Amino acid sequence: MERMNQILNRLLHRKDFQQRYEQLKNEILSHREVRAFLHEHEGEVTKEMIDRSLMKLYEFIQQSKNCEQCPSLEQCKNLLKGYHPHLVLQGNSIDVQYDRCPTKVKYDERKRQESLIQSLFVPREILQASLSDIDLADEGRMKAIELAEQFVSHYEPGKKVKGLYLYGSFGVGKTYILGAIANALAKKNISSLIVYVPEFFRELKSSLQDQTIQEKLEYVKKVPILMLDDIGAESMSSWVRDDLLGPILQYRMLENLPTFFTSNFDLQQLAHHLTYSQRGEEEQMKAARIMERIRYLAQPVEIKGRNRRLD
Repeated sequence: MERMNQILNRLLHRKDFQQRYEQLKNEILSHREVRAFLHEHEGEVTKEMIDRSLMKLYEFIQQSKNCEQCPSLEQCKNLLKGYHPHLVLQGNSIDVQYDRCPTKVKYDERKRQESLIQSLFVPREILQASLSDIDLADEGRMKAIELAEQFVSHYEPGKKVKGLYLYGSFGVGKTYILGAIANALAKKNISSLIVYVPEFFRELKSSLQDQTIQEKLEYVKKVPILMLDDIGAESMSSWVRDDLLGPILQYRMLENLPTFFTSNFDLQQLAHHLTYSQRGEEEQMKAARIMERIRYLAQPVEIKGRNRRLD
């Protein structure tokens, strides 16, 4: 079988190929950035090195180095999406080295932060929320943001720091505030878990069949920062209150693990919800124990404003 260098040597001696080769070579060597590189390394780069590295130089000039003109990471035209090339000397050759572009750096940082925010049954857009984007026209919302920023500033693992119990009408932005707090914590490398309570309790009920309920319960109990979204919207039963919610809150209270809540109920209304089961059973003492733990873990803040879901 004919060797590759023999094939190339034969092609180089063909007139039409030589013309195209010289044309391509001139195009490459006249490129502004290639010229700048060769000028910078004048005395180091030989003609033989240039000939040997011509395809690498061609690879380099074919790719974009201007991220400002790139519409998005997904539409990046480069060989390696999100990486821009620059030329380097590698022994007796010129090579192309790829570094992350500014767009890729921002994307990776956002993904790293998102990885610190776990969620169960919560819309993905909530995980993009930011404290700086929240409308502060309402006094309650302003207080919530002020307390949230204090929490983010003062939180340390093991230190007793109260979470927030955010309550108010439908669609006023309670869950969005949770997402914004989670994002602010992620920027400080602090992980959190946001749980949509009604769906989570349904999941735990179904986990009785595959015997994974204890594993899931333990995970939620021990996460560094827990955010229970829409507590009070679940169908209340003695089992949910005493065997699911109670142990979670008891463990977190004893271990000083910060816990946040959102609800359409104020504390008095939530106490009433926890008192009566689906069967109409009234158990005030058991409900009072849950409320005592919630008050220990979180400071109540009312959120007012228009229903943003109707906008």
